[in-house]
Parts: sequence; C-alpha cells; structure tokens
Amino acid sequence: MIKKNKILKNVFEIEPIIHKDLRGYLYEKFNFKKYKELGLDGPWVQDNLSKSSKGDVRGLHFQNPNPQGKLVSVIYGCVFDVVVDVRENSPTFANWYGLELNDIKCNQLWIPPGFAHGFQVLSEFSLVNYKCTLNYWSPADENTILYNDPDLDIKWPIEIGKISKKDEKGKLLKNIKNLPTD
Repeated sequence: MIKKNKILKNVFEIEPIIHKDLRGYLYEKFNFKKYKELGLDGPWVQDNLSKSSKGDVRGLHFQNPNPQGKLVSVIYGCVFDVVVDVRENSPTFANWYGLELNDIKCNQLWIPPGFAHGFQVLSEFSLVNYKCTLNYWSPADENTILYNDPDLDIKWPIEIGKISKKDEKGKLLKNIKNLPTD
C-alpha cells in the first residue's frame, strides 16, 4: 500500500512500501486501482522522462487552458521539486512548496491542474518521470513562470546550473494573464 502526505490543497507526496533484500529493492511504482482510491483516476495520457545535471533547473511550467495533472517521480538521483499554486481564486495563490524526491525514498509528488511545477537537480544527474493526466502536452497552452520570480522567492537549495532558453524567457507570475481559477 501507499500513503500520502498532504502538502497544499489537492497536492500531496506519495510514499510507496519498498520491499528490500540483498539484491536491492522492489516497489509498485503505479497501480491504477490504488491511485484511483487516492482520487487519482486519470485519464493518464502521457509519460515524460527528463535527464538533467546537478544544479540545473527545469520549470516552472503549467498549462492553461487544457491543463495537466502530473505524478512526478525520480527514477535516478535526487531533485528539489517545487509546486506553485497558480489558481487565481485560491487562498494559497502564489504559495510554493518544495520537497526532495529521490531514488532511495522512491516518493512521488502529485501536482493537480492549477499548479506550476519545476525542479532543481541535487545529484550529479537525475532521471525524472512525469506521468500526466487529462491533456497531452500543448506548447500553445504552456505557461512558464520565471524560476527566480522575486514575488515567489523560491529557495533553490544549491547554486543554479543550466536553464533552458525557454525557461529563461519565463514571465513573472503577476504578468501572466491566463491563470486558472480554483
């Protein structure tokens, strides 16, 4: 079974039961029936895998319209994962939360529609999996918040490494016009 730790409204960390022995470990990374019991019933439409190096930052991304929910996990390495509430009418609008996801704890972060997502790599490199719901990736609907937006004041844990050209051109949250509502 898995347990969840609530972070923000509808955002939570999932910790699997890990079966360890002298060979290593095994855990159930995804089981539709169990995730459905947590309220995560998809539809699951797309899986993405990213590889990044130490210090690199990806994000902060969200889609609107045609939002995606994301179940994020680290296949290899360790990242500082960040979620930002971008729902204009939400009492936690513009609040962010960060937690470490890694391949030892095998924890996952559920990010529902209405939240932006990004991460910074803490290990030499990382492989991060995003299991996405509702809608396929749509470049026309993607929004990028500047990773260093001063109003958000995200505390990235280590020196910033590489940033993509697209992410460098991100906007301040206060300048994004098409925000989702609660």
